[in-house]
Amino acid sequence: MWKIGDKTARIPLIQGGMGVGISLGGLSGAVAAQGGVGIISTAQIGFREADFDRNPGEANLRAIEQEMKRAREISPDGIIGYNIMVALRDYEAHVKAAVSAGADLVISGAGLPTELPRLTQGSRTKIAPIVSTEKSAKVILKYWDRKYRQTADLVVIEGPEAGGHLGFDREALERYASLDYREEIRRILEVVRGYEEKYGKKIPVAAAGGIYDREDVKRVIAAGVDGVQVASRFVTTEECDADDRYKEAYLRATKEDIVLVKSPVGMPGRAIMNPFMKRVMLGEKIPHTPCHGCLAKCNPAEIPYCITDALIAAARGRIEEALLFCGAKAYRAKRIETVREVVESLFPNGK
Repeated sequence: MWKIGDKTARIPLIQGGMGVGISLGGLSGAVAAQGGVGIISTAQIGFREADFDRNPGEANLRAIEQEMKRAREISPDGIIGYNIMVALRDYEAHVKAAVSAGADLVISGAGLPTELPRLTQGSRTKIAPIVSTEKSAKVILKYWDRKYRQTADLVVIEGPEAGGHLGFDREALERYASLDYREEIRRILEVVRGYEEKYGKKIPVAAAGGIYDREDVKRVIAAGVDGVQVASRFVTTEECDADDRYKEAYLRATKEDIVLVKSPVGMPGRAIMNPFMKRVMLGEKIPHTPCHGCLAKCNPAEIPYCITDALIAAARGRIEEALLFCGAKAYRAKRIETVREVVESLFPNGK
């Protein structure tokens, strides 16, 4: 059993949030039903709504509620939450909508979630920052402590092998390629343990990034964390909300196909090389649809391509014109599995 505040998961496993449209109610509900923590990504979650192009903000807020209902139909009693990026233009509205929808947990990264305690105040929703360095852990936990007299209910440590947007600059990513990230994990754990002592409660810590099999789980647990967050492994499951062609792109990918890319807003990320990304890397500026208002620090007139367009293309299976975010070990996927098979391979007999 794994306690997150007053919530209890049977298995110390979080399914990582994947937007746009990759981890919705179907996948998160299936993971929660297996005893893990299911996570819905709110990033452009309403892209399938009929009015998304006209009213993306309203479409996203409706979909936040709809996907929770869908997940609860699959797992009425499991732990289900949301991943909400600080970088979103409508961050505050998404957090409030998640609380209203009955989120057990909000996990927040892509920036420091300084206002998360305020936005969830008075609710039963637990809060968890994503950190990648000792410095970021110190900053966010100190801020919450001083401003809100509150600390995290869970901490997710996202390492350099994660997929999607990463909490490191390219220089740090290259540096960690030759270093053992477990040393950084141990330093972050020391920071967290200090707040455990101050608040007299256990703060579970999950490691994320490059967790693909049982050996990876054992390796990070040995470094001192309490559980793991796994994302890419769940893409190639029957229950994943992505188009089958997206899943097949993972199955076809080789280790050499997985590269570091630059997001339109300058953040480094990890994705599968494809014709679209080759065009971007050659400096081509890709035409895009009118702005859907996703990221706070995006200027549509200056970006090389629209990340919403590219991720929606991925979710809909238009693989040649898509941004295919993935973790460093996504190439290891060889077949479509069920969520149950993945969970049992990571935690045989629930341990």
